[in-house]
Amino acid sequence: MRNTTRLTVAQALVRFLAQQWTERDGVEHRLIAGCVGIFGHGNVAGIGQALAEQGAGTHDPLPYYLARNEQAMVHTAVGYARQSDRLSTLACTSSIGPGATNMVTGAALATINRLPVLLLPGDLFATRVASPVLQELEDPRSYDVSVNDCLKPVSRFWDRVNRPEQLPAALLGAMRVLTDPAETGAVSLALPQDVQAEAYDWPEELFARRVWHVARPTPEPAALARAAELLRGSRRPLIVAGGGVKYSGACAELARFAGRHGVPVAETQAGKGVVPYDHPRAVGAIGHTGTRAADTLAREADLVIGIGTRYSDFTTASRTLFGQARFLNVNVAAFDAAKHAAGTLVADAREALKALDDVDWRADPGWTSRAAELAAAWQAETDRFYGGTELTQPVVLGVLNEVAAGGVVVNAAGSMPGDLHRLWRASDPGQYHVEYGYSCMGYEIAGGLGVKLAAPEREVFVLVGDGSYLMMAQEIATAVQEGVKLVIVLVDNQGFASIGALSESVGALRLGTAYRTRGPDGRLDGERLPVDLAANAASLGADVLTAADPQTLRAALAKAVASPRTTVVYVETVPGPAPGAEAWWDVPVAEVSGLAEARAARERYDEAKRDQRPYL
Repeated sequence: MRNTTRLTVAQALVRFLAQQWTERDGVEHRLIAGCVGIFGHGNVAGIGQALAEQGAGTHDPLPYYLARNEQAMVHTAVGYARQSDRLSTLACTSSIGPGATNMVTGAALATINRLPVLLLPGDLFATRVASPVLQELEDPRSYDVSVNDCLKPVSRFWDRVNRPEQLPAALLGAMRVLTDPAETGAVSLALPQDVQAEAYDWPEELFARRVWHVARPTPEPAALARAAELLRGSRRPLIVAGGGVKYSGACAELARFAGRHGVPVAETQAGKGVVPYDHPRAVGAIGHTGTRAADTLAREADLVIGIGTRYSDFTTASRTLFGQARFLNVNVAAFDAAKHAAGTLVADAREALKALDDVDWRADPGWTSRAAELAAAWQAETDRFYGGTELTQPVVLGVLNEVAAGGVVVNAAGSMPGDLHRLWRASDPGQYHVEYGYSCMGYEIAGGLGVKLAAPEREVFVLVGDGSYLMMAQEIATAVQEGVKLVIVLVDNQGFASIGALSESVGALRLGTAYRTRGPDGRLDGERLPVDLAANAASLGADVLTAADPQTLRAALAKAVASPRTTVVYVETVPGPAPGAEAWWDVPVAEVSGLAEARAARERYDEAKRDQRPYL
């Protein structure tokens, strides 16, 4: 007769999660490093009680962190997972109703970015004895529908635990997906509130220490031979390095391969920093937010070697960038490797690069030299943008880049990701953290909190615009509560600068992009809003400093770095020179309009569309 332990479903869940580990290359990491949550009637008596019983302090097996918004707590888990190279993450628990649906945006962000997070939303009564319960969505088609069904399309694994007996299989399935580099993303386990509190006799082996091996799939010999033929047939190759290079720990192998074979390396947002900015083969950012160096080479390349990238429309400039090049895609996920009718090498990036390094082949020396010249010219251009005397956005980035050496910069949406992608000089793969798969406003502070929890030894610099700040600033209070120090650079440009420029370019006249009161004619073009963002940050518990020019900004950042407390550096930027797009982005423009601006924009749009390739 096997030994059993009598626990509630929630208690069993908490005990199980505390015993899960990942292992890669002989190094082990906690898979679920903690639980972020907000309690309500749907989870307080279940998961809340279970966490309280096991302790939930920072030294307990499953530490608990109190968040202020459910979407934000998923962002925190995403930041943690990315900074941990997908080997560790956090669990997120919510009540039913709005607590659960608030997590949908965070789940979509995690899945789109291929990052593991575990979501534990409360749910209805499985027994239905009290239906409809508070916050229940009643669907006349079925009594088995709840708001948690919204999480299905944005989750890589979804299950509802209606009976205690179902928990072990659900947990093992969830852990499998969280630790699978090709399948990972948001994992959702919907937990009916009555089931959470139900007791059951669990087999003791459920709570044994379990180590999940994170595999490094090696290239299939036949696929490797085909890839080698593509390399040998290329004179003008270009590497497009994505986040998969970081997550596999393949940066050294990439630098060696590029150096030996003379191949320039361009970087996606997720891949920025995989080679140091001053590496002889580095040509910087690729795509719509790319450098002149990388985008010029992309148009002339005869082979694009995509390593760990999913080829977003920003990377391909909406499929206008790569001329007549062929593709060779290295990716652990077959789904991404097969894009653009490519030659495919489905393998771990590190193992694939080791194998490809043995191919007797080299790019044309003239191509390699041209790439180096273009990269040097772009570095001189970066110096020009960084060197202004007024606080334009590029000057702010230049000062921060100088101060933040060795730290991590965190950003997500607006105009800053483009400027960062083109201009930021990343010296190591962990220094650059821009969420641009979902480009989610509000990610910055919450994501930065996750980064700092994962890497407490590094200084974390959160760059956030006023638009994103006003959407989700409240996790400053969480950082203060936890004693987790962040340096937050709050850039105020009075509205949505990025969308304002886009609106103007498509003939929409910057409607709804400035923070203004209504003027005499009823339009939103009156006085500036009297919103004091610095005072708001102080009210949430942060120290606040202000800067009016590059010198005071440098001093304020130095003071913030020296402080042990979360500090917000408030900056009002001024319009000024910034790098423009070197490549197109497909945003449809009205086909007919009474506005001359829109008609002109449509003409430009139709002209650009002619360069799009199907990539089959």
